[in-house]
Formats: sequence, C-alpha cells, structure tokens
Amino acid sequence: MPPLITTLTDASFDSEVLARPGLTLVDFWAPWCGPCKSLAPLLDEVAGDYEGEAAIAKINADDNPQSVERFSVRGLPTLILFHDGVECERVLGLISKSRLATLLDKHLQGA
Repeated sequence: MPPLITTLTDASFDSEVLARPGLTLVDFWAPWCGPCKSLAPLLDEVAGDYEGEAAIAKINADDNPQSVERFSVRGLPTLILFHDGVECERVLGLISKSRLATLLDKHLQGA
C-alpha cells in the first residue's frame, strides 16, 4: 500500500503539486522544529480521513531551499493549500486537526 503522504523535493514539487488536479496540502517542515513534530501525526490522520479527496504532502525546508524561497516560506511549519496547482490558502504554525479539516472542507465544497 502506498504511503498516504507524499514526500516532496525541489525537483518533484511541480509534478507532484502544481501539475496535480484537485486539492493538495503541502507541509513545509524541518526535523528541528518542535511544532512540526506535533503536527506530523495530525497530518497522518487527515491524510487517511481525506484519502481520495485531497492529497497531503511534506517537504523538508532544510533540504529544499528552492521551494522555500519560491513560495516565500518565512516560518515553520507552513501549510500551503493548492487547488489545481494554484495556492489558495496558507497557514503558519501549529493548528488543530479540526482546523485542518475545516480548511480542507471549505475548499472541497468550493471545488
């Protein structure tokens, strides 16, 4: 069974996010970031809850500086929601599972 969360790199970002139809939530994170570690299990749960409706992806900000610069990520964690490859919402910092669900539901209903 394939993983529910896609691991992105600078090289794969365009094909995995910008060229993908539908909703994709991208988590910019780093291994030293405490709030990022707290967010990880919530993203795992959300990935399961929204399988087939929205894609969840993670990109290590330390290892992929081009994507960090390209999307003007200034703090971690940063969650960016893309719809049909276009940024439609951004959240900075740790958020709850219910707020993640509300974010996705809002854009799924509008899709």
